[in-house]
Amino acid sequence: MFIMHIALQGCLRAHDVEYGITADTGGHIRYLLELVQASARDPDVERIEIVTRAFEAGFTDGDYRRGCEYINPKVRIVRLPTPDPGYRPKEQLWDQLPAFADALDDHIDGLERGPDLLHAHYADAGEVAARLKARRGLSFVFTAHSLGRPKVGYAAAIGSTRADAMTPALERRIGFENTALREADLVIASSRDEAELQYADYPDYVPGRIRVIRPASDLQTFERARPTERVERMLGRFLSEPDKPALLAIARPVTRKNLANLIRAYGESPALQARANLVILAGGRQSLDALEPEIADNLREMLALIDHYDLYGRVAYPKQHRGADVPAVYAWARERRGVFANVAFNEPFGLTLLEAAASGLPVIATDSGGPNDIIEQCDNGVLVNPCATDAIAKAARDMLGDPERWQRYADNGRRASAIFDWPRHVQHYHRLIRRLLGRADTAREVPRRTRYRAPADAAPEALLICDIDGTLVGCSHGIHDFNGWQPGQSRMAFGVATGRSFHSALQILEQSDIDWPRFLITSVGAEIHCLNADGVTYRLDTDWQAHIDAGWSREAIVDALAELSELTPQSALEQRRHKISYLCPGGLAIAPKIRGVLAARGIEATVIHSHDRFVDVLPARASKGGAVAHLAASHGIPHARVYVAGDSGNDIEMLRALPCAIIVANYRDDLTTVPGLDHAYLARADHARGVIEGVEHFRARSNVS
Repeated sequence: MFIMHIALQGCLRAHDVEYGITADTGGHIRYLLELVQASARDPDVERIEIVTRAFEAGFTDGDYRRGCEYINPKVRIVRLPTPDPGYRPKEQLWDQLPAFADALDDHIDGLERGPDLLHAHYADAGEVAARLKARRGLSFVFTAHSLGRPKVGYAAAIGSTRADAMTPALERRIGFENTALREADLVIASSRDEAELQYADYPDYVPGRIRVIRPASDLQTFERARPTERVERMLGRFLSEPDKPALLAIARPVTRKNLANLIRAYGESPALQARANLVILAGGRQSLDALEPEIADNLREMLALIDHYDLYGRVAYPKQHRGADVPAVYAWARERRGVFANVAFNEPFGLTLLEAAASGLPVIATDSGGPNDIIEQCDNGVLVNPCATDAIAKAARDMLGDPERWQRYADNGRRASAIFDWPRHVQHYHRLIRRLLGRADTAREVPRRTRYRAPADAAPEALLICDIDGTLVGCSHGIHDFNGWQPGQSRMAFGVATGRSFHSALQILEQSDIDWPRFLITSVGAEIHCLNADGVTYRLDTDWQAHIDAGWSREAIVDALAELSELTPQSALEQRRHKISYLCPGGLAIAPKIRGVLAARGIEATVIHSHDRFVDVLPARASKGGAVAHLAASHGIPHARVYVAGDSGNDIEMLRALPCAIIVANYRDDLTTVPGLDHAYLARADHARGVIEGVEHFRARSNVS
């Protein structure tokens, strides 16, 4: 494969990247450079180019005019000129894009062999890739890294009238992002938050064309890091008590990173000041007047806040640091049993959180964006509202004041950060693009090499629908057996039915190495997604959406259930148009109580209580069982050839509705005592092995192969 990346923003070079030198020279450049080097290790990848813009930069000695620079023998950076030879921040790149697209078109014409795929990074590159697709028919993948619409949201939240409010430049950027969303063959998101909440505000949002791939990072340097004398001197000269724990932040001083609010949180909490120092690495600078306006404005605000709260001797904010200093700074904070903070208004992913985890530092992270996924995976810290300074300060005080908790988070982070590795990331990424290009999975992907993959539009003769958590996954041996058994069922379409969202379901299946199912019934039956013929993207079943929408009033239900103090709304990530989700620890009595409250207001809805703590309210017509029946009818499959398997309360309706129902041995929620499940087969085996056992049982009983 020949993969061509398009990346126009910031100061991009092969080595010694000057991170923080501009507002656009940040983590996305590190991610891209590590991605192409990891991608090049795949023998199927013959060549990689990163195509960027050539420019002159008076603020650095770096050479960004050189036409070609090799990263390794397979990977090179190509710089193409545009009419303006000067550096442009992202807000000012737009009028250079037509000329850049022309130059890229000419560059491809001059190659001996054109690229198989374009991969565009950021909005402006997405606009260029869309132009090239229209001209040359090239497939392209889009990675946003960060999106414009969330900037509008947090600007409104803080009452900003500055650069983050809706401006012509931001409106133009959002338009480019929507173009990329519409034209890209595949959109790669960093987190569920990005895939399910941030993109959902765009007109051309299609969730089935977005796939979440956890970003990776080379963390070995951080795992091995130790404090250095240089870092001791660099930070110690600011601090009256340099051996106190440190509340550490490392970020470019741009508005989105919210460093000013971190200083406010610290300045407004004498108890936190007494317990810890505040240390902020905010890029490098010589003179404030020489910096980009956004960076200069934010640094001036930070310095003014330090002065306002009279934090001298308690805050370290060095003007300069080397890239090699960063791992040592994390280690310096770890030695003092400190805490790392990333309280950005929105963080698309949060590579610094992984660096902190690998370094052994617990974290306090914004609840907006990718940190939700990191904290869920690593259990190495807490999420906070980035606008709530009291919540930030309390989280820091609580963590610093609880040594056992601090150690648990530190240990968890060190272990779990290993899952964000490049081999895993690249395997997923390459598998997606191979299928987009119509290429079979290679023999090197051993777990998949013997798999049969029926065409996504082939007519199935039978249907297997499994719950995921506790049913399909939960036992590695069972998954191994299922992965060996399921591909041989060429006449039986495989699907899942889960309380998880669409992207969450795909993530857990990918982590378990279970092949992408033909059908995904998600959000407890509120959505059905069907695999497209490309074998990669999915389409939403709009007929099912229209069917369950009849009589559904989400706002009325939320209003009615507000009177029940036992219910706590789950996070925004768990809410859907046709699903309202709550937490309610313990007690099956809550479901009848909810039904009573709704009935008193004349509202019809389906109420599902499961796993002793989850409550989902759905349209009256929505359920896993109804969704399975809809799929069976759509494909002409008789109910006698539909196999369903589950383990908990949110599977009851599905198990009750279909004759070939399987309850795996590790069931919960007293499933076997539920009325109407006498026909279900109780497997002797747990998890996926129980699914296989149940299917074979019903087949033997009906003499069906």
